[in-house]
Amino acid sequence: MNTLIWIIISAFIISLTAWVGLITLILKEEKLKKILLPLVAFSAGSLIGGAFLHLIPEALEREGSENVFFWLLIGFLIFFLMEQFLHWHHCHRVPSEHKKPVTYLILISDGIHNFIDGMIIAGSFLINVKMGIITWLICLGHEIPQEIGEFGILLHGGWKKYKALLFNFVSALMIIPGGLFVYFISQEINTTFLLSFAAGNFIYIAASDLIPEIKTGENLKKSLKHFFFFILGILFIFLIGMIE
Repeated sequence: MNTLIWIIISAFIISLTAWVGLITLILKEEKLKKILLPLVAFSAGSLIGGAFLHLIPEALEREGSENVFFWLLIGFLIFFLMEQFLHWHHCHRVPSEHKKPVTYLILISDGIHNFIDGMIIAGSFLINVKMGIITWLICLGHEIPQEIGEFGILLHGGWKKYKALLFNFVSALMIIPGGLFVYFISQEINTTFLLSFAAGNFIYIAASDLIPEIKTGENLKKSLKHFFFFILGILFIFLIGMIE
């Protein structure tokens, strides 16, 4: 299949995760909490696993180590800046737990984040299909709990559910132009740097946003459960990488 088709289809599928917010209208709050945190733990594990087991090693094979760690640092800093100045972060809480929602700012900053995700996915598919699929799965895994949290922010900000779903979907669709942008500039510049840039993004999201949310400290049983799902996320990405 043509690389461009891989990029468009994979990006569009991820954009559909915006509709996962509907789950908050179906499940009771307690049930949603039980599902959400293990999902966040799994997502954190897949991000860390993807960065250290696939993206960084692949980047080191293709570029000098100085370039790899430079772009890894840039990827880390870009998301730090977004969080500092756009007040954007990955939120994975049920609607009643949100405080001070800034709805339009959340949508704008998440649109930027989705554009970057599209760039990362496209850059990975341009390396090879296997790397593209691994990166796509990592992005897909962390988008699901993110979209549930974002939908909750919009509801808490007073949005009607259908309007919240629609605008959240429009924001998610920014992943497609991000992918197309990288595909069409790839003939002019070397886009391999996006592998290490993505690794920096993934490490930041996991370490700054996801892991703190699963470190509840409520009791040993919950902590072990979250750690189990974290390890499961790493193992999942490791096993995907072993498939030829």
